Amino acid sequence: MPKISDKGRKMPASPIRKLVPYADKAKKEGVTVFHLNIGQPDIPTPDSMIRAMHELDQKVIEYSHSAGILSCRQKMCEYYKKHGINVEPDEIIIGAGASEAILFGVMTCLNPGDEIIIPEPFYANYNGFATTAGVNVKPIPSSIETGFALPPIEEFEKAISPKTKAIMVCNPNNPTGYLYSKEELEVLRKIVKKYDLYLFADEVYREFCYDGYTHHSVMNLEGIENNVVLFDSVSKRYSACGIRIGAMISRNREVMQTALKFAQARLSPPSLGQIAAEAAMDTPESYFDEIIAEYLARRNTVVKALSGMEGVICPTPKGAFYVTPSLPIDDSDRYCQWLLEEFRHENQTVMLAPATGFYATPGEGKKEVRISYVLNVERLEKAMKCIEVSLREYPGRTI
Repeated sequence: MPKISDKGRKMPASPIRKLVPYADKAKKEGVTVFHLNIGQPDIPTPDSMIRAMHELDQKVIEYSHSAGILSCRQKMCEYYKKHGINVEPDEIIIGAGASEAILFGVMTCLNPGDEIIIPEPFYANYNGFATTAGVNVKPIPSSIETGFALPPIEEFEKAISPKTKAIMVCNPNNPTGYLYSKEELEVLRKIVKKYDLYLFADEVYREFCYDGYTHHSVMNLEGIENNVVLFDSVSKRYSACGIRIGAMISRNREVMQTALKFAQARLSPPSLGQIAAEAAMDTPESYFDEIIAEYLARRNTVVKALSGMEGVICPTPKGAFYVTPSLPIDDSDRYCQWLLEEFRHENQTVMLAPATGFYATPGEGKKEVRISYVLNVERLEKAMKCIEVSLREYPGRTI
């Protein structure tokens, strides 16, 4: 029998999706499963996106330009200008979600065997993208005690080697919800400039900031314009994850010309998704005002409930719609599977993402889970009750 490739064997399974068979089985048995494992909001997709697809007057759905439909990229430029970011259409390549855009960026800027520094915990699929590109992730730890703030500059400098080519951050952060301050981004600017590294920034959750905090983009860091590569997502922003429209953005012309060759190799991003995305960017700001108020209520519901549970440490996230608490458990993978296979409270249970998959360091994250507060407050309250009861009943409880 032919052997699977080494790269295929090394490819990590998604910590967010690997428990799906257990959830499916529970639901077949009539159990209500509260899905807090994945960043799939229940917020309605804007009507403008739905209308754009329904009212499409095309006889043939054609390939688009490999960088994306020009009018869609122009509309993106208008969006970024509103957020104080000035870019041109040829500085944008549209991808099938931010995921494809990140993969283009990694393959464009790093060689197999090169290293990329990422504060952990980080979005689990960064591990997968690095494996696909043959790149090594060099993790540096952030701490739950600081709410997962940016690690000290000394930690970055200790991790830098001759093979280091880039630093990557997610802001606001997935899975922690931490929002990097302007001062923290300035620390990154200095490191990147000193060692002439690429700075990759995943700013998918730009709109979702709470408690009066403001998002600051790496695109506005002075003196490293040719080092910065931004990744973004239209589909995530407008609660339309299935249209798969993201972007890679940089003012570095050589980077964008090279990335376009990877974009050409996959022909084009989804045409229907781009049509919907272009329509979405006319959505009024009031759409986000209502959503942020809703997510703030959801965040407060989750943080208050978790903080009241014995043995739980729960930072208050400033952005995105995730929180990563520490629980009094022996093994988050075992706990999350147990929730689906064995635990029931009033015929209900919860699906969570074990935090082990959000680390590159073996053994880290065993006491942590990622919770996506993407359900309404009523359902979140029921889910939090399930977690409270489960922590009393779990056989691997540590206190």
